[in-house]
Amino acid sequence: MEIKKKDIRALTKEQLRDFFVKEGDKAFRGNQVYEWLWSKGAHTFEDMTNVSKETRQMLQDNFVINHIKVDQMQRSSDGTIKNAVRLHDGLIVESVLIPVKNRTTACVSSQVGCSLDCRFCATSRLKRMRNLNPDEIYDQVVAIDKESKLYHNRPLSNIVFMGMGEPLMNYNNVLKAIDKITSPEGLGMSPKRIVVSTSGVPKMIKKMADDEVKFKLAVSLHSAIDEIRTSIMPFNATFPLEDLREALEYWYEKTKNRITYEYVVWEGINDTKKDVEALIAFCKFAPSKVNLIEYNPIDDGEFQQASSKAIDMYVNMLETNHITVTVRRSRGKDIDAACGQLANKS
Repeated sequence: MEIKKKDIRALTKEQLRDFFVKEGDKAFRGNQVYEWLWSKGAHTFEDMTNVSKETRQMLQDNFVINHIKVDQMQRSSDGTIKNAVRLHDGLIVESVLIPVKNRTTACVSSQVGCSLDCRFCATSRLKRMRNLNPDEIYDQVVAIDKESKLYHNRPLSNIVFMGMGEPLMNYNNVLKAIDKITSPEGLGMSPKRIVVSTSGVPKMIKKMADDEVKFKLAVSLHSAIDEIRTSIMPFNATFPLEDLREALEYWYEKTKNRITYEYVVWEGINDTKKDVEALIAFCKFAPSKVNLIEYNPIDDGEFQQASSKAIDMYVNMLETNHITVTVRRSRGKDIDAACGQLANKS
């Protein structure tokens, strides 16, 4: 019977060093291999050119490198790139490179499918098949960094966890991935350039605050009225706005970091003055920013982008109340890479 080999990237550097000592080799060999796996991004043991052939064979006999493969890359007319990423077990997730004038941003996935049930999002129509491992999240970022250098002549500058899945439902693996991304032994990116976006899992927001994370927080809000939010995001019945607000107050008290709210305005759903007033009241407890995001249809016609008049009302009322607001235009719509469209036609 064939013994299932362990994914070598599940080992810490210390575990790798211990492995080599047990095999009668020097501990520093573990450092070499660790560097190949992370900062040098080796896909195979044969890539490790400063390691002897015998050692590479020994690694091959004991381990695998479950590296992702970019199955399909699509390029939008606006420069956006969408990757269909094949995982070692054949499952697919998507990640996106979003270029703007002075930076490139990676939008990465944290789950295959999604744990939540937002009715306006294509990904939520896929059942959650599994969480991504830290190395699978890391690999998405490495792939996009290479594409950023190749197609936009600059390294990746920012990361948002706004792809497939709810990051806080895969909390431990997301944190391990971010730790690797920000480590000098990984990609060395600043945590301040990373945003984790959640639909709102109160106890996990509090845990992030207790864990003193250094990255930024965004909340996919879309309504500050419970009945409306539950109608479009049914899990809100389990995690109501009162609980979310309490968790965000705790977050701000512990971190003093501004909270960003992601917010789509739909015709006939949340496009009235009452909706804006509720949002303003919800935001008032801490410095915040509201990103008004253009809606990207997922083909069933149930949700329609609100009028420009409604968007202007939001902007004017928020600014009057000294709340920072930005209107975000979608990128990559022609390749279904825009917000809410991931997995739409996969």
